[in-house]
Amino acid sequence: MAKGNIGVTSDNIFPVIKKFLYSDHEIFLRELVSNAVDATQKLKTLASVGEYKGELGDLTIRISIDPKKKTLTVSDRGVGMTAEEIDKYINQIAFSSAEEFVEKYKNDAQAIIGHFGLGFYSAFMVSKKVEIFTQSHKEGTTAQHWSCKGDPKYTIEDTIKAERGTDIVLHIEDESEEFLEESRIEELLNKYCKFLPIPIAFGKKKEWKDGKYEETDEDNIINDTNPAWTRKPADLSDEDYAKFYRDLYPMQMDDPLFYIHLNVDYPFNLTGILYFPKIKHNIDIQRNKIQLYSNQVYVTDHVENIVPEYLTLLHGVIDSPDIPLNVSRSYLQADRNVKKISGHITKKVADRLHEIFKSDRKQFEEKWNDIKLFIQFGMLSDEKFYERAEKFALLKNVDDKYFTFDEYKNLVKGEQKDKNGDLIYLYATEKDEQFTYIEAARGKGYDVLLMDGQLDIHAISQLEQKFEKTRFVRVDGDVIDKLIEKEDTTEVSLTDIQRNAITSIFSSQLPTMENTNFVVTLEHLSADSNPVFITQNEFMRRMKDMSALQGSGGMMGFYGEMPDSYNLVVNTGHPLIEKLLKEQAEATEAEITPLTAQHNELNNRKEALNASHKDKKDEEIPTAEKDELEELQKKLDEIREKENAIYKSYADGNKQVSQLIDLALLANNMLKGESLAKFVKRSVELL
Repeated sequence: MAKGNIGVTSDNIFPVIKKFLYSDHEIFLRELVSNAVDATQKLKTLASVGEYKGELGDLTIRISIDPKKKTLTVSDRGVGMTAEEIDKYINQIAFSSAEEFVEKYKNDAQAIIGHFGLGFYSAFMVSKKVEIFTQSHKEGTTAQHWSCKGDPKYTIEDTIKAERGTDIVLHIEDESEEFLEESRIEELLNKYCKFLPIPIAFGKKKEWKDGKYEETDEDNIINDTNPAWTRKPADLSDEDYAKFYRDLYPMQMDDPLFYIHLNVDYPFNLTGILYFPKIKHNIDIQRNKIQLYSNQVYVTDHVENIVPEYLTLLHGVIDSPDIPLNVSRSYLQADRNVKKISGHITKKVADRLHEIFKSDRKQFEEKWNDIKLFIQFGMLSDEKFYERAEKFALLKNVDDKYFTFDEYKNLVKGEQKDKNGDLIYLYATEKDEQFTYIEAARGKGYDVLLMDGQLDIHAISQLEQKFEKTRFVRVDGDVIDKLIEKEDTTEVSLTDIQRNAITSIFSSQLPTMENTNFVVTLEHLSADSNPVFITQNEFMRRMKDMSALQGSGGMMGFYGEMPDSYNLVVNTGHPLIEKLLKEQAEATEAEITPLTAQHNELNNRKEALNASHKDKKDEEIPTAEKDELEELQKKLDEIREKENAIYKSYADGNKQVSQLIDLALLANNMLKGESLAKFVKRSVELL
């Protein structure tokens, strides 16, 4: 029996391995099984080139646990090791046999997983003792038994082993006894080893018999050695792709919309299958569904360093030996290949979408609502993706018709240019709630887009920057004649007294709503337009929408804290408003006339004083005149308050005013609860 110290630079190497080298202790099983796969692949390669003449036989890798002995064993029938090889590859940490093997057999070798040398030592993260029982494939060699208790000291001695290959026996430490549970090991094998290229058996299959599960004689093979992404697209049907998706995501209820088969061998190696899932409105729910593999070894489902952020919405598998991994295969490190791979995947995704669009536009349109979020996310995140996607990205109008960017421009450019030559794209976010405004736009011969998606507000801002002389305006952002101004609008032809009267009347009856402000504005529109309606400023509404999407930080947070601001637009050209003004003037004349006379007298004096001060500096104006101006303004404000009180009293007794306001609120889905009940009651009374 030989004894020795493992060739390390520090006695503290094992604590480092156990605590810091690997992010998760569970990784040990992946590493050991991967090493077993390597050993088996090496033997197959040697046999293929004639350097191993024996029978390969059953190459199944077997995992077994013994709860009584507290051991977990990984067994293979691969190349095995001699005493010299154990000393070279086990006792000298970080010298990987795979590197040497690949170099020697680089023209014939099958996929070799291990490149790092430290994988074996991950066993000590969960073990108080590790043993190796190994018999080399080489004739005339003696089986070896290696043992180590988690410090640099080891023993190695001759032993007897009936078959070629290696058994790694882990004596599980007390705090890691979860790895002696059948369910836990099965979970890890399904996670890390589900698609390894060598059969992996964990116990025997079980069947239900006589009210309980009983083991059969059949091995419980946990992996698919020939998964779909390793096969040629020509050998796969749509059903094969669908089945593989269900194998990957057994809990996923919806079938994927499309798939992309990746198969690249130059300038880097990359295979995989990516699926377009039905994307829900919550983006985060769908992330971390792409699984990264290296030669069929599971690495991670966090692929942000490999694919752009927006592509993390896809599902599927990426497999590449050219993607760099750290010694534990736990995380990705950036290098020049990563950017190339990312760019290629982006191009393939865009090309596939364009191909589907061109070959079956009807199908593409039917699935647009499901893939729209993904495409918009990509266009907003990646300029190159935008350049590719603008060929197949769609706009949908309120009639559920779809258009490419160019198609829609050609549709509306004849009617929807304003007096400045800007092309105006009208859009709605709620067909039902904004129906009145949509109909008003249709009445003018305009088309209205439906922009009701989660990222539409951001997409609109991007398209305004991309499209020349084009603005997007929500259909309820202003009166229709102002949304697309064709010529100078008709001025409101009211006296100051009439303006003040109508503004005060409607302002006094506006409802009080939490975090909501209303401003009464006057517009002279056609008699066919509504007498009163509500609009919301486009800029402020967009800012608040963006704030709602981005959270409460920064400038967007400032806008989010501001109250909602609406315009109550009174159409002075409508017969009902004209009638209201006339009746109001008659009803309030006796009270308003003397106040108006006082107001005019005071205002004339104020204007005369201001005129005399026009060319004077502040210090040149007599104090007495400054005081007089203040007193005049105070009296004018008092008169205005008295006038407003008279108008409010009139409005309080005029049910038509409240009715007109409530009709406008109702058209915007803003009339609810008690206010709605009062409206219904008032409507009955007015009949």
